[in-house]
This record gives sequence, structure tokens and C-alpha cells, in this order.
Amino acid sequence: MNTFSSRFKTSLPVIIKVICTAALCLMMPTGAAQPADASSPVKAVECRPRGGLPNFFAKAKAGGDVRVAYLGGSITAAPGWRVFSLDRLKKQFPTATFSEISAAIGGTGSDLGVFRVGHDVIAHQPDLVFVEFAVNDGGTPPEQILATMEGIVRQILRANAATDICFVYTLSEPMLSDLAKGVFPRSASTMEAVADHYAIPSVHYGVEVNRRIADGTLTFKGEKPEKLDAAAAPMLFSSDGVHPHVETGQRLYADVLARSLAEIQAAATTAAPHAMPEPLRADNWEKAKLIPIEPSMLRGDWKRVTPADDERAKSFAARMPVLWKAEKPDAELVVAYNGTRLAVYDLLGPGGGTVSVRIDDAAAKNVPRIDGYSTYWRIGTLNTGSQPAGTHRVTIRLEAAAPAKAKILFEKNRPDFEKNPAKYADNAWYASAILLLGDLLPADATPAK
Repeated sequence: MNTFSSRFKTSLPVIIKVICTAALCLMMPTGAAQPADASSPVKAVECRPRGGLPNFFAKAKAGGDVRVAYLGGSITAAPGWRVFSLDRLKKQFPTATFSEISAAIGGTGSDLGVFRVGHDVIAHQPDLVFVEFAVNDGGTPPEQILATMEGIVRQILRANAATDICFVYTLSEPMLSDLAKGVFPRSASTMEAVADHYAIPSVHYGVEVNRRIADGTLTFKGEKPEKLDAAAAPMLFSSDGVHPHVETGQRLYADVLARSLAEIQAAATTAAPHAMPEPLRADNWEKAKLIPIEPSMLRGDWKRVTPADDERAKSFAARMPVLWKAEKPDAELVVAYNGTRLAVYDLLGPGGGTVSVRIDDAAAKNVPRIDGYSTYWRIGTLNTGSQPAGTHRVTIRLEAAAPAKAKILFEKNRPDFEKNPAKYADNAWYASAILLLGDLLPADATPAK
């Protein structure tokens, strides 16, 4: 979704909240050139092969090690189309040894994906990268989608121009009306501008879903029976209007991808490095960085936690390069940078405390590291907002006063607080990395006036 707050487990209410939050906190810098048709509806076509995936198919046919990355949100994180597609590739190319690069985090969009693509994808040297953010970017301004999706593409190609990329578009219930009109929803339409510019093939799973709804062979949303019959007619696609059932909707997605990959393969050109055209946006997020927090950035009492001594570190070791824990008030993270945006890759959860965020000489603002969904720990992002280009210093301090956790939790989650008070007793802050658009400076750098 269109927020830095991220989840391994998500639901429709989470998605709605994330979209609304994003509209308020993630505004793009002004003055950048934007293609005139960036947000114009694009004709709904299931597959556009464009430049194909020539390097991937050549390597798969030749045999040897082939690495496939899946960068996306909860629909990709589920054991569905991702798992099914890799299994089919293994059967199609039996002389190749396929390995998966799992890089999907529920509840996250391209605005976080652009920061973590280096750590979660590029570092593992993929041959093919599937990018899936159409649902989670559903409420994002088109100009930001252009900037983040282009940033993802350019980072991948800068690292290795032979890496192939494929955009895949999933859908949620609010997107059905556009597909019924024969056009892509706004997020996918915008992403198509990036796909066109970089000759990236794209596949929209929703075209088939819409066709089946129209002919009465698919129910998009309904209560899931105790035992879901995958062969029942009409097919029950989902129960929440977002997440396809593994037995039905996810298999439909995989079927669409299989026939689309066949079409893309048939259109494939000769294997060769991809050209890097001039960017669509001068302010695209190609330079987005994920920088692990170092001791030099910390003030006061911090502990570096490991999977051996902290359950949070164990749970998120695959995503977070390092994890620091502050439990005592006045522990600080101090970061100076030259750029336009800084956020902290951290955790939200029942034991989260309150931090104060101070940017340059402005008054500090308190931000709880627990929200209405925090009956469990999950990845989050503490966003400090967009700043004028220049030098800035951000100071984030753990406060002594605990958040009003019972009030912060949604009503449906308050019984958990009452039944398990010990789970909410801590007032800690877990922080992992800096998400930066700009360049890191020494912490004592003087902010621009």
C-alpha cells in the first residue's frame, strides 16, 4: 500500500487505512516534468509483451542457476501465484535450477519497495524480477507512482542491465468498476507509462477476473465455507475483496501469468543488456537508499538485538539488516543528511513506546510506535516527511511517557489489551535502518537555514 507502514499480515481495513495515510504524508516535490498521459486510463489488456524477457528465457533454456525475485505486497507474500509460478517454471525448464528471492511484505507499496529493492532483491542477483504494487499503490498520486516505480526499475538496471523485469497487476474490489469499463485502474495505468518507457512486459490478472464476473462464473467476494471447493461454480475468489483464496483466486492469477509468459516468450528478442533511457521524471527515486543504523548515529542506552536474544530480531531477520532496541528514555537517533526525505525502518507493536521527532530547529512532534492494529509486532516506517532540498538534521528520542495504548488500539483489539496487559507493558523502540533520499552526512552537520 501507499505507505511506509508495512505488515506481514494485512486485511482490508489495513489497506484502507494505509491508502488514506499515504495521501496525507507522501507528497512529491513540485516542479518535476510529468508525462501528460501519466494518469490517463489505459485500455485493459491482459498482457503486453513489449521488450519481453529475453535474458531470462535464454538463461532458463540454457540451464544452470536461475534466480526469480518477487517484490510486492501481501497478495504476493501469500503462498499463491508466487509459489505456483515458480513451480511451473521448474517444470517448463527442467535443466535449470530455480531459486526464489522472496521480497514481498504485506501492506506495503512501491514507496517502501523503492528503498528496500537493493537489500531485498538486487543484493541476491536476480535474473527476473516480478514487481507487484498495483493494489497497495491504489490511493497513491500518479506522480509519486511514476517516481517510485521508475526508481525501482532504474536501480535494478543500474545494478545489472541484463536483469529482466515484469510488472504484474493485481486488483481489489474498488478497482472492478474500471475494469468493467475496459480500462486499467489508476495505479496500473500509471505504471504502464513506466513499462512503456523501459519496454517492460506487463500482465494484469484482473482482466480475466472481470471477464469471469461478467459471465457469472466467478464471485469476487463472499463468505468462505469451512471447506472451499476449488471446482465449485461460480468460483469464490476472495472473502475480503482483496486477498484471493489460495485454492481459487491465487490459482487463477497463476494461470493468467502462465499463458502471459508463453506470449511474452514468443515475442522475446535476442538476449542482450537493456538500454537505459533518460528518466521519465528528473526527481524519480532511483537514489533511494536503505542504510543500516550504525553506533555513531545513536546517543544514550541502546542494545543491538539478535535472533538469539530477541524474538523480534528473529522474526524480521530476513528483512532488516540490523535491529537496535531502546528501552530507556532519552535514547536518541541523530541523523544528518543532504536531500529531501528521511524515514526510519522500524517496528510497530504492543510494546512500542512514544518517540519525539525533531527536524532541524522545528518543534518536536510525538509519534507512538503502536497503532490500532498493534496486537502483534510488524515492520513499520517512521516517516519524517518531505523537506526542501538541502542539509537537515533529524533527532528522534524515546520519551518517558507511555502511549495511551488502550485508546490507540481499535475497539475490536482492546480486549487483547485487557486480557494480556503484560504484552503491552514495555515502552520500547526498535529501529533498523535509515530510508533516505539524499546523502548521509556526519551527525553534527549544520542544517541549512
